[in-house]
Order: sequence, then C-alpha cells, then structure tokens
Amino acid sequence: MNRYTEMLVFVRAAEDGSFSAAARNLAITPSAVSKLVARLEERVGALLFRRAHRNIVMTPEGEVFYQAALAAIEAVEAADATVFSGMLGRETLRIRSMPIFGQTVLAQKLPDFCRAHPDLQVELQLRIDPGPLLDEGTDVTIHVGHLSDSSLVATRFTSTRWIICASPSYLAEHGAPSHPRELSQHACLNFHSSIAASTWTVRGEDGQSVPLSVKSRIRSNQASVLIQFARAGLGIVRLIETQIADDLAQGRLVELFPQHQCPEEHPIYAVYQSRRLLSNRVRVFLDFLKATFPDPPPWQYWRHL
Repeated sequence: MNRYTEMLVFVRAAEDGSFSAAARNLAITPSAVSKLVARLEERVGALLFRRAHRNIVMTPEGEVFYQAALAAIEAVEAADATVFSGMLGRETLRIRSMPIFGQTVLAQKLPDFCRAHPDLQVELQLRIDPGPLLDEGTDVTIHVGHLSDSSLVATRFTSTRWIICASPSYLAEHGAPSHPRELSQHACLNFHSSIAASTWTVRGEDGQSVPLSVKSRIRSNQASVLIQFARAGLGIVRLIETQIADDLAQGRLVELFPQHQCPEEHPIYAVYQSRRLLSNRVRVFLDFLKATFPDPPPWQYWRHL
C-alpha cells in the first residue's frame, strides 16, 4: 500500500482510539491496521502510538505526525474535489436509522437518491438498540433527538415534534382530557420502558418542557405498531409529527390539549465519522438530505389547515 493509504489508516486509528474500531470503519482486519501502523512507524523512525490493552494513545511524535497527515489528506481531497462530478463507482452506502423515521420518511425519499446515483449500492438498517451509533461498517446514522457528547460528527438537517393524540373513536367513548394530569384516568399506549421515548414531555407552567410519567397497559418497541393501536381507538399515544402528520390533517388522530403540548422541536441528525475523511458516497447523501428537507419541515403542513 502507498503512503497515502498509510496516513489514512493512521488518522482513522488516531481518531477512533483503537485498531479494532479503525478496522471496522475501514472494512479491513485489525491485524492489517496494526501492520500498516508498524510499517509507518518503522519508515518515519518514531513510535506514533502507545499501546494500552485494547486502546491506543498518540505519542508526542504521533501528535505531530497526525497534524501533518491531516494536512496532506486534506490537500489530496481538495485536489479530488476540483474534478469530482458527483458520479460514484459501485460503492456501498450503509445507512442506519431509527425505525420511527426510517419507515415513514426515509423509505419514501431514498428512491430519488438511488435513481440519482444508479451505480451506488445502498443498505438501510432500521434499529433502535442502544450502543455505538456507528458500527459494523455503518457510514451514516439518522438519529432523532438530542445527542450525548461524542467524537462523531453530527449534522442537523431537520427537526420534528412529539405530539400527544388519540383517535376520534377513543375520545367519543372516553372523553377528551383537557390537561396532561388527566392522562392517569385514560388508557395510554407507550414504548417499552427501555426506550427513551417512553418518558413523555409536556409544557410546564414556565413554558419549558417537563417530563411526565405515564402508566400504560399496552406497550411496543415499534412506533408503527402504536399508531395502528391508536387508530383503532385503543388509547392515547405520543408519536413524532413525521409519522402522524397525515393522520392529524385528515382527522384520523386528534391533537390533545394543544396549549400543554411540549413546544420543543427535536433535532434530527445525520451522524458520521469525520469531516476530514468524508467519502464521496457520504458527501452526496448529506447533500441529498439537505436538499430534501427544507426549513420548515414539510410535515408541519397540518398545523396551518
């Protein structure tokens, strides 16, 4: 392999903090990463990493080389960008998304992206499990809601609100609550307690969002199931606007106590590994997201009917 490849592997290992993590993101073996770094160290005549169990830490020489390697990589990428036409080879773009967004929004929009890049292979995984947002070769993860501090890069491309609602049939049979505290007297549909969205939020007296504990007889880990139960009149539910805008517009679901609904717009992020080592397949997908989701988001249309 050439020196440019060695620098790419070195920078990836430095930013990921381990050879195994770098190997996953580069789709090569950990031993290959180790050998490349060892060969690089031998060539420059300096130890670039201190090995500590499964983790690695850059030495002072490694820190200096890291900055120089970044500058070299960015120079090569800048040269490529001058002739980049948006055409891609037969690469594979691996996207992970929360099901609540992937099923109702992303699955509808991706066909346009695929038609625009016919040689690009696309893999879409819908997952809600906890753990690293980027793993198993994932290029981009779509995340709904706020993110904890991370070394990953997160680009906000749109937003959504959570809305507490119910079907007209449920309200006709059980009455409509006028305040969130009345929810304790109603049947509620909710996510499993292990999912963050199982904690509802409403507007407090000071106008800020406050958590609300809700007891539910019926639970699921999938929003698509909860919306079917809500349409069938089984109870009151809290779902994101991206999923239920058409139901609210057409009266299949009714927003409850609007003055007490949580006012917060939850960001929706595209999470990826690094701005410095951005592949063309990730770059065109980020451009697609930016162009596809204008501000304000299209699913807010029902609010103005």
